[in-house]
Amino acid sequence: MIKEDLIDHEKGVHVRVPASTSNCGSGFDTLGVALTLYNIVSVRVLTDDVKAKKPEASPMIREIQDVFFQNTGISACPLEISIKGDVPLAKGLGSSVTVRAGILAGLNALYNEPLNKEKMVEIVSAVEGHPDNASAAISGGFCVARSSPDSGRYLAATRFPVDEKLRMVVVYPDIEILTDDSRKSLPLQISFNEVIKSVNSLAYVVSVFASGEYEKLRGSVSDFLHQPYREPTIPGAREAIDSGIKAGAFTGWLSGSGPSVLCVSENVYAESVGIAMQEAFVAKGSQATIRCLSVDNEGLSILSGK
Repeated sequence: MIKEDLIDHEKGVHVRVPASTSNCGSGFDTLGVALTLYNIVSVRVLTDDVKAKKPEASPMIREIQDVFFQNTGISACPLEISIKGDVPLAKGLGSSVTVRAGILAGLNALYNEPLNKEKMVEIVSAVEGHPDNASAAISGGFCVARSSPDSGRYLAATRFPVDEKLRMVVVYPDIEILTDDSRKSLPLQISFNEVIKSVNSLAYVVSVFASGEYEKLRGSVSDFLHQPYREPTIPGAREAIDSGIKAGAFTGWLSGSGPSVLCVSENVYAESVGIAMQEAFVAKGSQATIRCLSVDNEGLSILSGK
């Protein structure tokens, strides 16, 4: 049990949490990569004189607060939570994880760190329903997360640092896709042959990131598990990936459930790749935003208290 007197009620904690891309092709609910795009989550314990002014928290915020107190045995208290940053909502870049992981890490810091990073990944994965974004955002780098085949519960993750010179070119159109809605487009059954082809691609992509031989990523992503079913709901997505590859990228994939698409590129081609991807969306009638990013190898970090 953590003693209440360890808390400084005047202290605020600020947590920087990276966005993430998940699946990376066939790594459905398994692969995640942290990106250099961030949200800042600030957590402060409210003093008596401001408790009455506390606005009602959203269900997402209430849920992760409750999970923290339940897992640590600490008595719940009123909190002030603020979130700001550049990670867009409902774009397939792990925005919900930045909020949940940021609040969890902020509370953890305020209460003298009863949870280690591995436990935080487990908690956020359970709330999210899958560990790909959670493992990447919390631990950083390229992450391969393992889940129980029976319950789906997060078990462990392996991570690899990625060369900061490698560019992750993200382009997202001006539409939003909710993960729960996107999963409804997925089939209940997939043919054995399509699974084999997807597993082959998945294993090869993981081996390339593990070895650092990034040039071998060229043409490596072949997914038959989810992208063929999600891409038709995002006009321009397939064309954007293909255009990015033609402009010099090694490979590309649908980021999470979309609508963002991501191409992996050397720095010299990154600008051209982004423009080509953007133009593919524009040709389908959507304005689109380009983000030329690197991989964040640190994961979430505590910036400061005040």
